[in-house]
Amino acid sequence: MLPVVGIAVAGAFGALARYGLEGLVSDRAHGAFPWGTFVVNVSGSFLLGLAFVLMTERTVVDPWLRSSLTIGFLGAYTTFSTLSFESYRLLEDGALGLALANTLGSLAAGLAAVYLGVVAGRAL
Repeated sequence: MLPVVGIAVAGAFGALARYGLEGLVSDRAHGAFPWGTFVVNVSGSFLLGLAFVLMTERTVVDPWLRSSLTIGFLGAYTTFSTLSFESYRLLEDGALGLALANTLGSLAAGLAAVYLGVVAGRAL
């Protein structure tokens, strides 16, 4: 039961963190590109790489806590569905270049961020 509660509580905080950061970035960014979602997903990818290494290679963490942070918090913090929807809307608006930049750029930046998170975790 502890993993379920941990994932639920951490997920609530992750969703609130995503809402806050996405809003903060979107309020300051201009143009059609969804910078808020991009920043959330890339930062979440970095944090997942970092957290996974720290909780599996550097320290011993109970599986329920690792699941709470990775599945709960970071799973709710990042958002593939919003990335997909925003890309669809860009396509629907005829902004093929922005849609491709959003999908391919998010994937490339996310992979790079996970890698950097893993490297950072191993460097600590």
